[in-house]
Amino acid sequence: MLFWHVPAPNEALLVSGSKRRTGDAQFRIVTGHGCWVMPVKQKASVLSLSLREAEIAEECVTQQGIRIGVRAVAVFKVGDDQTSIANAARRFLDEQTSMEQLVGRIFAGHLRSIIGGLTVEQIIRERDRVAQEIKEGSHSEMEKLGIVVDALQIQEISDVSGYITNLAAPHAAAVASAARIAQAKSDQEATEREQQAAALKAQYERDTAIKRAGFLAETEQSNARAAQAGPLSQARASQEVIEAQTALAERQAALAAQRLEAEVRRPADAEAYRQRTLAEAGRDRTRFEADARAYTEKTVAQARADANNLLAASLQHGNQELIAASRIVEQLPVLAEAAANGLTGAQLTVLNGADGVSQVMSGIVGQGLAILDTLQRKAVGAPQTKGTEPVPAFVKVNQKPSES
Repeated sequence: MLFWHVPAPNEALLVSGSKRRTGDAQFRIVTGHGCWVMPVKQKASVLSLSLREAEIAEECVTQQGIRIGVRAVAVFKVGDDQTSIANAARRFLDEQTSMEQLVGRIFAGHLRSIIGGLTVEQIIRERDRVAQEIKEGSHSEMEKLGIVVDALQIQEISDVSGYITNLAAPHAAAVASAARIAQAKSDQEATEREQQAAALKAQYERDTAIKRAGFLAETEQSNARAAQAGPLSQARASQEVIEAQTALAERQAALAAQRLEAEVRRPADAEAYRQRTLAEAGRDRTRFEADARAYTEKTVAQARADANNLLAASLQHGNQELIAASRIVEQLPVLAEAAANGLTGAQLTVLNGADGVSQVMSGIVGQGLAILDTLQRKAVGAPQTKGTEPVPAFVKVNQKPSES
């Protein structure tokens, strides 16, 4: 409608010429709803309640006398209460576009004042404190202007003298050193990880190659075994046949050896033993015959000598008994020789060699000598020995000791 005015949510409608007033103001303030404005008698104006921004860029001097540049931003608006709207309307209703510039100058003055009492280190480390002090210092002035400060932030601090740069140099160097160390460690770790990855890759490739070679070797071995299965079976069968033939040949050789032992060697050993025994018996017989002849000749010679002596004695004394006995003694050599000849042709085996021959001859001739001894004792009149007959006293026999 033509006379009905409605302000926006971020606006305040100021109606002057009305009898109705708001507080101490000489005009009516309408927000949030519409109202009638009578033409000619009343005038309506609009005051923006929107948020505004003021940038501040000032060169300040710190407590240390160091010149620094500060850039800040202030966010503000006209207050929502009737008093703030009234105060702002009286001051900025016709100059709403220059409100940011005016507020920025107010904040710049307070900024210089606050920074002048602080050091560079405090300003750098306590920016929130600086902003809060600026807000508190300008509060009364902003209240008179009807302005509410929502935020004040220090964006940048510049140092034309290089103080801040020099102040930060040790820390920057330490940070740079730490950064280089960290970068070196990072590069080292990255290199180690790359080396480990390369080693793992090489190990994997090696293991893969080894497994592949193993698979190929197993495949080739299986193929070789399959190709050699037939010849190997045939060779194994041939080997078993050869082993069986070898065992059979060994058994046949053992049997032939046993047969040779039983049929040839043992009979040969028996025949050799028989021949050796016969040879020893022939040798002993020849020796016995030679010894018997020698002993016979010796005994016959002795007997003849004794017989001659007895015959001479009997002829000298005329002893007929001795003469008769001497006739018997004359036959003693013949008897001894016959006995020796008989032994010579006898098939005797003398076990004790020459001693056995001497014993046999001694037994034969000893009987003859016993007769001669008896005759001699009778000839000399000596007493008879036990087991012998007396010999005539006229017979004298010179007996020699028999050889054994």
